[in-house]
Amino acid sequence: MALVALGLNHLTAPVALRERAAFPPEATSPALADLLAEPGVREAAILSTCNRTELYCTVEPGAEGVPASWLQRHQDLTRARVDEFLYRHHDADAVRHLFRVATGLESMVLGEPQILGQVKDAYALARDANTLKAPLERLFQNTFAVAKRVRTDTRIGANSVSVAFTAVRLAERVFADLREACVLLIGAGETIELAARHLTEAKVRRLIVANRTLDHAQTLATRFGGYAIALADLGKHLAEADIVIASTASREPVLGRDQVAAAIAARRRRPMFLVDIAVPRDIDPAAAEIEDVYLYTIDDLRQVIDDNLRSRREAAREAEAMIELSVEHFMGWWRALDAHNPLVDLRRVAESSRDETLAKAQAMLARGKSPQEALAFLANTLTNKLLHAPSANLRAAALRGDEELLRAAERLFDTEPVGGDERER
Repeated sequence: MALVALGLNHLTAPVALRERAAFPPEATSPALADLLAEPGVREAAILSTCNRTELYCTVEPGAEGVPASWLQRHQDLTRARVDEFLYRHHDADAVRHLFRVATGLESMVLGEPQILGQVKDAYALARDANTLKAPLERLFQNTFAVAKRVRTDTRIGANSVSVAFTAVRLAERVFADLREACVLLIGAGETIELAARHLTEAKVRRLIVANRTLDHAQTLATRFGGYAIALADLGKHLAEADIVIASTASREPVLGRDQVAAAIAARRRRPMFLVDIAVPRDIDPAAAEIEDVYLYTIDDLRQVIDDNLRSRREAAREAEAMIELSVEHFMGWWRALDAHNPLVDLRRVAESSRDETLAKAQAMLARGKSPQEALAFLANTLTNKLLHAPSANLRAAALRGDEELLRAAERLFDTEPVGGDERER
């Protein structure tokens, strides 16, 4: 049996191809059933996010290429184009890859925590679809343990490397309680949306969204419980803002020095905190000269981000060492699956005896026997079946004087040692 991991992500494939390869949640369960029906596929799980689509499968020898062919066919992808962007990992490399993914080492933002939740969602979908057996079940459980250990024992997620998050955290340093602050967001792109999400989580008192296209501002403001204004009306509302975060695609500043000066005067010198995270800049740099105005640019944030990223990279090196050790442990277990395993054989025989005896006890009940009689039959018969082979072999060992086997039996069954003349003869 082989373990296969394959997929494409933000590092290997353009967004247009990732969109076509993605599986929405409602389509994942039927896709898993379809994948499991492929020849040689024993288990399957699908991880699909905005940045990656990955398949994790156990397959019979010779079927290693089946999951990739299925992905191309199921998602109607051109084989030649997909092969250019698809990565494939087998056995230990597949285990290592999943550990790295879950700990954020393969993420666009190093060490970001959201991916672990997405891996857990993928596991839950596969479990509910009954496409997991012992190998992948154990792999995912090990993955969650490794990710938790990395999060606990390293600082890989301790510091933000997001511009939007850093801007909001900087604002929290200036305004100790954002629940008392009014925030004006200028723009409606992804960075501003992220800032709005972080501000909402911080329970900001009031949120105003200004954008050149009012519809876009309204869409974003509605999502986060804010108020939308057109960019042309910026001057009418600027004095309300304790904090301004700007990120537009404008080639010229959208907020001038005179506008800021007028707003600070209307606020009766109450401080304003301005964060300009646009390139080119959205706020006239001369605004920093105004008393009680605190203006930060992307360069000011970049130093914080770089320091945090450096810290995460150091933590990532620690995480890599932890992952390597965990890969070795898992692969030791994995290799034992292909070896002759007496424990597996013992459990198979025991479960067969259990099922056979249980069926006979149920038949007794169906014929009108009392539950007590059926239970007594079940207990006695199952005990005799399970002990018959060990008892016969130990009796034979005693007759031929096989002390080594008798001592091994004492250790195996955890029984009290007895003298040779007291052993069953």
